[in-house]
Amino acid sequence: MVEQGWKLDQEVATSAGRVAAGACGDGPDLVLAHGWPWSSYSWSRLIPKLASRFRLYWYDMPGYGASDKRADQRTSLDVQGQIFAEMLDHWRLASPMVVAHDFGGAATLRAHLLHGCEFQRYVLMNVVAMRPWGSDFFDHVGRHVDAFQGLPPHIHRAIVEAYIGGALIREIDASDMSRLVAPWLTDDGAESFYRQFAQADERYTAEVEPLFGRVRSAVKVLWGEDDPWIPLARGEALHALLPPGAEFERLPGLGHLPQLEGPDLVAEKISSFLGG
Repeated sequence: MVEQGWKLDQEVATSAGRVAAGACGDGPDLVLAHGWPWSSYSWSRLIPKLASRFRLYWYDMPGYGASDKRADQRTSLDVQGQIFAEMLDHWRLASPMVVAHDFGGAATLRAHLLHGCEFQRYVLMNVVAMRPWGSDFFDHVGRHVDAFQGLPPHIHRAIVEAYIGGALIREIDASDMSRLVAPWLTDDGAESFYRQFAQADERYTAEVEPLFGRVRSAVKVLWGEDDPWIPLARGEALHALLPPGAEFERLPGLGHLPQLEGPDLVAEKISSFLGG
């Protein structure tokens, strides 16, 4: 199922470097925006379930997955919001539907509220959108990035695996875990992994938080109710700031990565809201 859907067979030149991307399916346009520390592979179990209903588009953010990971690269959320807008232009999508997860939430909100991108319908799932961000480990590494640079490969791998595993409350397939971890284990991947902590800055959500009431599309917040990284209360607070009529739904028994922990349920909820 995975190999029949998710793949990266496009290369797109952007202002932040080369971006790896893919597309498949038939129907209304739907863009999938991943977060940190994932890649577009995080949508791999969902894509085959949605491809009969939607024309799907995805990409690895600069600094992630198979996209460029240069030492001089800026990949902070202000950049990611601009790149999302550039990808919509590349695909010639004037008003697609969008599903965003984790940092993909902040990136797409910036694209919508600061860069004028229009979305037909919009799903925000366990997103980083409001201060404060992330887990205690995220905060700790951000304060001590230099101490983590240059770790022996086996220790670095253990950190990446433990960090990703800490987002989950359900076990996922071992092959999925391996594919999530792999991009961070190369030399440039390891450098990029810690560079994301170094470039994290809450001002990039602070700039859009006052604008959440101006979201111009129908919007739904989905939240894995047992998220160990971003508690359910944060999702409820985000919902309260969105325009009247915005929807909110808990995903019971799921953590921070619902699309891999419970892809059947997530596909059902997305399809129902988007009307596929």
